[in-house]
Amino acid sequence: MKAAVIESVGRAVVAEVPDPTPGPREVVVEVAACGLCGTDLHILQGEFAPKLPIVPGHEFAGEVVGVGAQVTEVSVGDRVAVDPSLYCYECRYCRTGHNNLCERWAAIGVTTAGGAAQYAVAPVANCVKLPEHVRTEDAALVEPLSCAVRGYDVLQSRLGAHVLIYGSGTMGLMMLELAKRTGAASVDVVDVNSARLETARRLGVSASAANPDELDRPQGWDLVVDATGNAAAIQDGLDRVAKAGTFLQFGVADYATRVTIDPYRIYNQEITITGSMAVLHSFERAAELFANGVLDPDVFISDRIPLERYPQALEQFAAGVGRKIVVVP
Repeated sequence: MKAAVIESVGRAVVAEVPDPTPGPREVVVEVAACGLCGTDLHILQGEFAPKLPIVPGHEFAGEVVGVGAQVTEVSVGDRVAVDPSLYCYECRYCRTGHNNLCERWAAIGVTTAGGAAQYAVAPVANCVKLPEHVRTEDAALVEPLSCAVRGYDVLQSRLGAHVLIYGSGTMGLMMLELAKRTGAASVDVVDVNSARLETARRLGVSASAANPDELDRPQGWDLVVDATGNAAAIQDGLDRVAKAGTFLQFGVADYATRVTIDPYRIYNQEITITGSMAVLHSFERAAELFANGVLDPDVFISDRIPLERYPQALEQFAAGVGRKIVVVP
């Protein structure tokens, strides 16, 4: 079968690889679409994946075309979205309900072959069936949405909160949509990418700007979300949290990224700084939200690119052109 392969740092190709074979409790999925994510760029840069080469792709959905001997939950022909998370269920963090912090954390498309391919293998427990009205080629959005749902679990947001989001790429826009539906009094978005910011306006923001100084909230925001991973944005956002407010590090930064905090201000103004790591008990809820129309796929997915052009798709994504880019085998 054909698959994208990140062979070495900075090099991605499309190559023939062996067809996957399911284990007793696994299924083979014929991939309908696989989304590109910042994590894929980190893998290309030599971060996250424990070893290369690797078939990337942790945001995917498709049709079940093969099942292991002990699989009864799904059948050939079922359409599914796939949670890429792989946990040991034995370490301290798994036993205390923090599986996303598993000491042996792994993921399809990061530590094992992923969905940027014609076929992918997944544990049956990671597969969520799609209702008839959901297009399989759109359901690659369920995985990033599940990360956003996890982010809002961490935030424990209050009704009537004023929210500031840095970044209007896929994840920033998803956080925007969830903020609107969790009772925010206002949702403001900042981005230096004018095209992406226009999409945020299309989805409905209270205010938007390339520079937060242009926004009228001198007292700060109750919730500040960084969805960029950019050091300058993170540093700026930390300074704009209101008293008793919360800063969420949601965007994935490079390992070397550093910012400065003001410990006295954090103490004196009771500011919370927290993070949100991937998916935790949120994939099924995200699938239900998606099925109920919380996102418009035609707005979120800007490009559907053939798998054969995966290296070019990565380049486009790295350049910040478009919104969600999916590759189609």
